[in-house]
Amino acid sequence: MKLDPNKQTVIFCDFDGTITLTDNIIAIMKQFQPEGWETILQKTLDKELTLQEGVGGMFALLPASQQKDIVQFTQDYIRIRDGFQELLDYCKQRSYPFLVTSGGMDFFIYPALRPFHIPTENIYCNTGDFTGDHIRIDWPHPCDENCAKGGCGMCKTTIIRSYPASQYNRILIGDSLSDFAGAQVADYVFARSDLAEECKKLQLPHSEYETFFDVINGLESLREESQSICSNKSN
Repeated sequence: MKLDPNKQTVIFCDFDGTITLTDNIIAIMKQFQPEGWETILQKTLDKELTLQEGVGGMFALLPASQQKDIVQFTQDYIRIRDGFQELLDYCKQRSYPFLVTSGGMDFFIYPALRPFHIPTENIYCNTGDFTGDHIRIDWPHPCDENCAKGGCGMCKTTIIRSYPASQYNRILIGDSLSDFAGAQVADYVFARSDLAEECKKLQLPHSEYETFFDVINGLESLREESQSICSNKSN
């Protein structure tokens, strides 16, 4: 795959397990151990529940009174993958819009990303409501009518489709189940873990990464390849 030099390149980057080293929703559940969460998780993995149903159901098991402890736990727990600031700098240098597209929650995503000064309007995620007896998740970015899957919660394919393929080179960076549908819509994927296996199975154009330095190198290779092809055509 090459980047079309006549199109704007835009990056859609997952948060849990991608920007961070681990999945923070699972970490919260393992730490606070609400009864029944593992059953809901397994039903979600088995696709008996949608992501929205599964994630919302797990958080609904947690008392809202634990808000302070949960937020503090995530702040202490989250670790950012190497090369993230450098990737942001690279995207700024190349004028590539960088969007965080996450099935995670505002109460741990915003604090973790604050040092990186990413505009709030470029962060797409779900929101936690602690006003009731138990945590309720709100879904401000639902599936559109073109989402084949439905029940995504934060629908990555809807966000990607809002950047038309006719105008944009659409690059997805991700790692897991919540990225599977988006990978099939994007033009190119940087993948690790379960997403890498899915890309191999579906033969999607992709590269694997461990750090964001790998992603920078991959993006630069795609850009240089496109420039080389354009140069050859003009000669």
